[in-house]
Amino acid sequence: MTPPSPPPAPIQPPLAVKAGTPRIGLVLSGGGARAAYQVGVLKAVAELTPRDAPLPFRIISGTSAGAIIGSIVASHAAHFRCGVVSLERFWRSFHVDQVFRADTASMLRAGARWLLALISGGLLVTPPRSVFDNAPLRQLLEIHVNFARIRQNLEHGYLDALTINASAYRTALSVAFYACADTQVPWMHSWRHGRPAELDLDHLMASSAVPFLFPAVYMEGEYYGDGAMRQLTPLSAPINLGADRLLVIGVKPESPPGAALVPTSDVIPTVNHGPGRPPTFGQIFGFMLDTLFMDGLQSDLERLQRDNLLIAAAGGAAGGLRRIEVLAITPREDFGPIAQQHAPEVPPALRVLLRTMGAADAGGRTLLSYLLFSGGFARDLIALGYEDALRQRDEIQELLRSEP
Repeated sequence: MTPPSPPPAPIQPPLAVKAGTPRIGLVLSGGGARAAYQVGVLKAVAELTPRDAPLPFRIISGTSAGAIIGSIVASHAAHFRCGVVSLERFWRSFHVDQVFRADTASMLRAGARWLLALISGGLLVTPPRSVFDNAPLRQLLEIHVNFARIRQNLEHGYLDALTINASAYRTALSVAFYACADTQVPWMHSWRHGRPAELDLDHLMASSAVPFLFPAVYMEGEYYGDGAMRQLTPLSAPINLGADRLLVIGVKPESPPGAALVPTSDVIPTVNHGPGRPPTFGQIFGFMLDTLFMDGLQSDLERLQRDNLLIAAAGGAAGGLRRIEVLAITPREDFGPIAQQHAPEVPPALRVLLRTMGAADAGGRTLLSYLLFSGGFARDLIALGYEDALRQRDEIQELLRSEP
């Protein structure tokens, strides 16, 4: 178990925020073990701010693993750099056993229960609620996420709002649970709902409850799962809460691997390679997770850019829309090959399961990259995120400027 972080310094109220100062939002997508990349980006952003400066982001919106990172950052809002140091230490020390039970005995018990439930039709035992037991993650978050401190930061003005996104299984709503410094009217748009809440560990566990892998969480009268499942517009929550600039950190390359090799002409030659091997279950499940966590974010970024173009073309007003400055930082390279290099760090029992699912070869490395909570993999992704952010140093500094 990772030792607890030292208690933070007492909170001192910040200087009053100048009128007209832009409200910058931070959007952190989900991505399991891939979220280490976001830690690297935040590390670079922290180095571009004054040493003792508070958090530059007034609004934080996180989903799944991004919600965990956002909550840790929010609990250190008074000292941004110190918060990022704690966050990096937390993520570098991660290993699979701290997220879900992956020891041989636990995996065998779960497998035996699945088999007995299948043979008996559920009469002798009920099937497990999920493939993995993520109780260790809750124990870890109890140590590292201080919700009382987050409430203090909201009260003292270091933070305007924190949002944790989850999906409701009964109502099929995408719910943005938010804690806010002032009174904020809840919103309901189509299948999206913004709801004020006293945020706690249940919200974090619900937001990161990947379907099938981790159990749903019961709260407020229904079961909730991973926030990415119904999240078609991940940028809407911080915009509804008043953000006019956004830093968005994704964990999937903007272009698919090998995109540069596709011919640019209108006629794309077709090459028949034969049927080959069909995709394995592990490859299909990794593809599903990729779609779950990433496609909504890319679509929403494109939609926001189109709205900004409409506003510019209309001279600053277009049907009630307002211009939102946005900077998206995404990886330059695919995480799959990096995950494959660190595959030996997977616990033996989990390695057997992945091999059985067909996720032990190159075709299954996408799934592996979501489950590979290990120090080596995290260090590589943190370094990659740090380098990618420094490549966009000028754009980050422009986004963080205090002038309207």
